[in-house]
Amino acid sequence: MSNTDLPEWNFDGSSTHQSEGSNSDMFLIPVAMFRDPFRRDPNKLVFCEVLKYNRMTAETNLRHTCNQIMDMVTNEHPWFGMEQEYTLLGVDGHPFGWPSNGFPGPQGPYYCGVGADKAYGRDIVEAHYRACLYAGVKIGGTNAEVMPAQWEYQVGPCEGIEMGDHLWISRFILHRVCEDFGIVVSFDPKPITGNWNGAGCHTNFSTKRMRDEGGLKYIEEAIERLSKRHEYHIQSYDPKGGSDNARRLTGFHETSSIHEFSAGVANRGASIRIPRQTGQEQKGYFEDRRPSANCDPYAVTEALIRTCVLNETGDEPVQYKN
Repeated sequence: MSNTDLPEWNFDGSSTHQSEGSNSDMFLIPVAMFRDPFRRDPNKLVFCEVLKYNRMTAETNLRHTCNQIMDMVTNEHPWFGMEQEYTLLGVDGHPFGWPSNGFPGPQGPYYCGVGADKAYGRDIVEAHYRACLYAGVKIGGTNAEVMPAQWEYQVGPCEGIEMGDHLWISRFILHRVCEDFGIVVSFDPKPITGNWNGAGCHTNFSTKRMRDEGGLKYIEEAIERLSKRHEYHIQSYDPKGGSDNARRLTGFHETSSIHEFSAGVANRGASIRIPRQTGQEQKGYFEDRRPSANCDPYAVTEALIRTCVLNETGDEPVQYKN
């Protein structure tokens, strides 16, 4: 069975603030299917696009346009890998494992740390990882992050629209796993103010030409295009058009400034990092470190294609005919 064998369904959009109660039905269009790690086989998790009563795309549905853009560049074979950072919280909103009336020791020993005094919530992380593997999500790794109770997992490489599908379903699975543990997951870009790392969703990107011999030339061309469209990407990289990410992209805690574009080899304080291996081999991929943890992956991947492959300019996306 594939998602094309599944029927359309509907839901009450007024309960999700997507429609009026007098005309509330919205369409669910199956677009991807995964094994259900909670009920197990033969049950499935079905990922859907949302259409309004008139079958126009819902405002919250960024997949539809992203898919159109991806269909325009299939010959480029765009690969993405997204590094999803998140923070574990108690139901009271306090970071999991932190002292109830204070703070843990300063950052330093927590990143990729091991031990009950350094890694808070590893059983949740492992349960999520195994659930994603069972579901068929292209999850590729996980690690404890710099701030205690903060973690990361990586999804990819995924080609085209598949990136957004797999990241969104991995987020659903994470929320569902945390529910079983009585824990809340936060994708807030800066959950704790002060001298603590924020949470991003660093996005690795390449095309076939970038991955082939001499591909560094095309990576450098893409970065040059990105440098001329910084504001457009900042607007695309968090759901609030940059205001959420402004709390994180300060130029400190391994981030670039939200106000300036920068790039460099092995530079985690830059907007764009070229991995050292890419520089040495003269081919590979680059990492855009600007997307926030709560970004919509469809908006991020679409923006990268528009700028780096379709060579769009300006602050507004081009409207293409269907």
